[in-house]
Amino acid sequence: MDMTQATKTDRSPLSWVPTAYLAEGIPFAMVIWVAGTMFKDLGHSDTEITVSTASVGIMWSLKPLYAGFLDMFKTKRFWVIAMQLVMAGLLGLWASSLAIPNYFVVGILLLWLLAFASATQDICIDGVYITALDQRAQGKFMGVQGAFWNAGRIFATAVVVGAAGYLQKQGMDARSAWAMALAVSMGAMALLAIYHFLVLPAGSIPQRPKSAVAVVNTFKDQFVDFLKKPHLLGMLMFVFLFRMGEGFLLLEAPLFMQGSVTTGGLGMCATNAISAACPHLLEDKALIDGFISTVVSLAFGLLGGLFAARFGLTRKTLVFMALCLNLPHITFYILSCMVSPDAPVSLPVIATLVTIEKAGYAFGFVANMLYMMQQISPGKYHMTHYAYCTAIMNLTLIPTQMASGFLADHMGFQTFFLVVMAASIPSVLGAYFAPFPNKVDGDSKPGPARH
Repeated sequence: MDMTQATKTDRSPLSWVPTAYLAEGIPFAMVIWVAGTMFKDLGHSDTEITVSTASVGIMWSLKPLYAGFLDMFKTKRFWVIAMQLVMAGLLGLWASSLAIPNYFVVGILLLWLLAFASATQDICIDGVYITALDQRAQGKFMGVQGAFWNAGRIFATAVVVGAAGYLQKQGMDARSAWAMALAVSMGAMALLAIYHFLVLPAGSIPQRPKSAVAVVNTFKDQFVDFLKKPHLLGMLMFVFLFRMGEGFLLLEAPLFMQGSVTTGGLGMCATNAISAACPHLLEDKALIDGFISTVVSLAFGLLGGLFAARFGLTRKTLVFMALCLNLPHITFYILSCMVSPDAPVSLPVIATLVTIEKAGYAFGFVANMLYMMQQISPGKYHMTHYAYCTAIMNLTLIPTQMASGFLADHMGFQTFFLVVMAASIPSVLGAYFAPFPNKVDGDSKPGPARH
């Protein structure tokens, strides 16, 4: 290891872990939540939004096809900084595209590119985290990791969405307001890239392949080594099933909040003046779904980490955390039953029920990331195999997200949220039958997870 790399690696993790995971959270939230909120505000249907934006999620599931190659060329640090600069540029192009007539199609194409850059960044940030920190430090700073990933979500869903709503209330037209809001996210990613150029460690640097044949052999060995893991099928079934119920909620729940009361939504859609169809402001949605819910998620994510540290990740705790993640989904069914054009659901009630769901999700989801990190990915290709896990995890989100808008449009929100509850059952079953082939270091203290 050269002296430059040693110096960077010796930096306190507090100098780079928070900002690295902030940089992970911002683009993910922009693609998954902000894009849907913007397109809904600009008049597009739930079906159109969920089918188009959910399909972009496949980029996070392509990680196994190229994750191994990133370690063969350049450093993890190089790819992180390069992708952050690319994402800043793409966010700028997205903002500019709102001025053209076919902004929706162009925006979706840019989202595909943004998601690919985000997925590439995620692989290498996780790689730096896994290889620059020992297992004890991984557990110690996982709470910081999860907290700042969620801070990225706050920035996107509260600051960016809130800015768009505020600018419209001041008289700016919708497209111009959203362009200005997107430009804020562009600036944030550019600043993060500059900061990480100064502080981010390189992580471990494996032996470089010396020829094309060596590249192919390394890639093959990574894949074969993954297939040789004991109880792999059972572990992957857990990863695939754990987010099934949440997958239906991820895109559609915010659209339900933003939908007009006349269509069964909560009516958080007013940008200038409230009305019977839109009794609440878009800024209220940014406050509740962006800021309050995410702050609550931070707190309960930390509690989930403390719980897992105290009782360990066993089958009993895994099932309990799966129940914590899935049972609160019923709060959206309750909200859908309360919708009435004559008596809009009050903001305190909306805030309470939405944050209950977010709290349960944040507490329970710790188990998912910790299970992948400690049971599936350990080995000589830890970064690559962790990328395999997160890719498979995301596979369940693509069909559920794509179907969510169509189902909600055709079933109505009440029936749709009952479907969500039924879809949550496999998550609990997957946790009950999940195998535990690896013994976990007793000193490792897990914390809140993300995604």
